[in-house]
Amino acid sequence: MKIVCASSDFKSQIALVSRAVPSRPEPLVLGNILLVADQVNQKITLTAFDGSLGIATSFLGEVVEAGVVALPAKLLSDIVSRISEIEITLYCDSEAEDNFVTTLTAGSSKLQINGMDGSEFPDLPTVNGANAIDLPVAIVQESLKSCLFAASTELSKQVLTGIHLAGSNAEILEESWLEFAATDSHRLAVVRAFLENDEDKAISPEILPKLEKLGVTIPARALRELEKIIEGQTSIRMRYDGSQIVFETANKILTTLRLTGAYPPYERLIPVNFERTVVCDRKSLIGSLELVSVLAQKNNIVKFQIDSGSEEVTISVDTPDVGNAKQSLNAEVTGEDLEIAFNIKYFMEGLKAIPAQEVKIELNEWNQPVILSPLSGLKVTYLVMPVQIRG
Repeated sequence: MKIVCASSDFKSQIALVSRAVPSRPEPLVLGNILLVADQVNQKITLTAFDGSLGIATSFLGEVVEAGVVALPAKLLSDIVSRISEIEITLYCDSEAEDNFVTTLTAGSSKLQINGMDGSEFPDLPTVNGANAIDLPVAIVQESLKSCLFAASTELSKQVLTGIHLAGSNAEILEESWLEFAATDSHRLAVVRAFLENDEDKAISPEILPKLEKLGVTIPARALRELEKIIEGQTSIRMRYDGSQIVFETANKILTTLRLTGAYPPYERLIPVNFERTVVCDRKSLIGSLELVSVLAQKNNIVKFQIDSGSEEVTISVDTPDVGNAKQSLNAEVTGEDLEIAFNIKYFMEGLKAIPAQEVKIELNEWNQPVILSPLSGLKVTYLVMPVQIRG
């Protein structure tokens, strides 16, 4: 095998697939990156797999001689990241029996890496004959930005470590939607993206009937990698069966195990009616929260005093032995006055994930769920539970 390629391409593609290399590989071959050189198509493919998450990426290069070799992921990454030359050449003597020493040349530098037989590297899972849906990249990107942060990180709640993806189709395209939901049991983020006829959000009409059957929970970790993979793409195909999910673009593949178990019926948690509403500038509220949060170091609690008479919201923190802070901002307030408190981290993360200039906060009583949503644009529903005010 012999290939010649741009070092920038090699670096970026290795960085991408390396995120699927396990820290403790079992079997040992999974600690490698599989390199496949295709002479017919002049294409180089890199693959990494940890048994659950798999990433494969292809790019063009000069393939002088076809071949396959598995190279140590960390060592390869460390070497390539330090190369300043424009071009890299890799050579592995395919005729040398049981010898997978690979020579890497860049300018005056020459390094040799002990590789492994590429045939020992497992194939990425496939889902042939499974359900297939073409997803608009713009919708996927917008939706993931507004909900990924709310997925649980506790492995004991495995199904909550994923994003639940559902859909519904209608006779009129603009009324068909995809819905992304994430919760860690303390807060809930739901994004409903309506399918439009514009170029960036176009969806193939023939797959619309499948949206009604769509209901899969995808590991948040895999979707964080998907965000990187789909950058610059226009469409991505998702295939899935009872155990696997595969995302495909023109030159990249991501595979992941599907999370099993019933996702919580989150729709029941969202209140239908509200006694109070607050509308304010989102950036001003974020700025105020960031200021007072400096003093919320121990209990991480922020209080909201909602005043309908003065049309004002006052946020404050009071941390014994540290200090206190208070900040007021103008708002449109409907309903009676209310004092309510939140975990500042949960409230802030939801607020930052809402893509709008103005945010609407809907409330009932101090101990009932609160909903944050944008006044226009992407339909985001962020539910956060208040905390009890002590003293």
